[in-house]
Amino acid sequence: FEELRNSGALSLAEEITSSGNMDDYQNGSDDNAAKTNAETVAQNQIDSNLESHYSNIIDSANAPIFGVDTKGRVNVWNRCAVRLVGYSVDEVMGHYLVKEFITSDYQASVQAVLDRALHGDETANFEFPLMTKEGARIEVLLNATARRNPAGTIIGVVGIGQDITSRIAQEREYSKLIDTANAPIFGVDTHGKVNVWNQCAMRLVGYSSEEVMGHSLVEEFITKDYQASVQAVLDQALHGEETANFEFPLMTKGGVRLDVLLNATTRRNEQGNVIGVVGIGQDITGRLAQEREYTKLIDTANAPIFGVDIEGKVNVWNQCAVRLVGYSTEEVMGYSLVQKFITDDFKTAVQTVLDQALRGEETANFEFPLMTKAG
Repeated sequence: FEELRNSGALSLAEEITSSGNMDDYQNGSDDNAAKTNAETVAQNQIDSNLESHYSNIIDSANAPIFGVDTKGRVNVWNRCAVRLVGYSVDEVMGHYLVKEFITSDYQASVQAVLDRALHGDETANFEFPLMTKEGARIEVLLNATARRNPAGTIIGVVGIGQDITSRIAQEREYSKLIDTANAPIFGVDTHGKVNVWNQCAMRLVGYSSEEVMGHSLVEEFITKDYQASVQAVLDQALHGEETANFEFPLMTKGGVRLDVLLNATTRRNEQGNVIGVVGIGQDITGRLAQEREYTKLIDTANAPIFGVDIEGKVNVWNQCAVRLVGYSTEEVMGYSLVQKFITDDFKTAVQTVLDQALRGEETANFEFPLMTKAG
């Protein structure tokens, strides 16, 4: 209101409706008629000034803005649109936007957006290509809004655009890098439906992109015993809490179980909103098989074999050690080897040997006493 007053749009109306001038219109029907006519003139002046103000805002906007009438002919084309597309205002005014400036493969869909807007059904974030004067194709993100006259009648459509050509190019490059990566990469949307499935994932699991896209990753491709934990990892990532080195099994098309090590990362759009999860995997089926074989060899060896973690707590205790010392695996796992099973006079020496090994200094033929369960 203040902006309109400052621009002079309301000056005539205020002049007519000011207390001093209103006295001139209080004497008889002729005076009332004169007042009505003056108010109409004032309203028309306001409408004209508003339209001029509206046009100035559009023309100086930093976004490309165009408009069409009810016939689809261009009647708004701001300076940003001129710079972006290359056509001057004179070259586009009165021409059909869809027929003359939209690529043939998108003419039907753009026309449908305009038609909906002309019926009051507005569209947000519609992507379509626009051809420049030089024949280059630019990608535009459009919000199409119905344009109405003061009586509320729809008189056309105004579209506010955004040049997303660079963003689309980056997304295509990003997609290419994902698709050709040497690691299996998959992604899901906020509903857990697959929307990324690269070539390595296809070779590993056996399902093509067409067979997985839009399907629930957890419900259809994860073994039941891991569905809850995998879903929890995805849910955490959808809340911005990323997970590294999560192991889970994945079923191949042939029914084979694969073991996968996963890094789950939150996927966001340009506004920073979470739009899904992308997972970079590693097939560790072979490694786990080797570890199982290694564990089996240790457990069935004819010599007593034990192991400790970096805190000196037992994490390996084979069958021969069970027979020799008398303690079962359950009775020793997680306990301190030195404190619980070594005689007091050798605790320091044994601890020194373990500390040296933890630093990479191995020891051979070290003798020490071990107490059996029977004492």
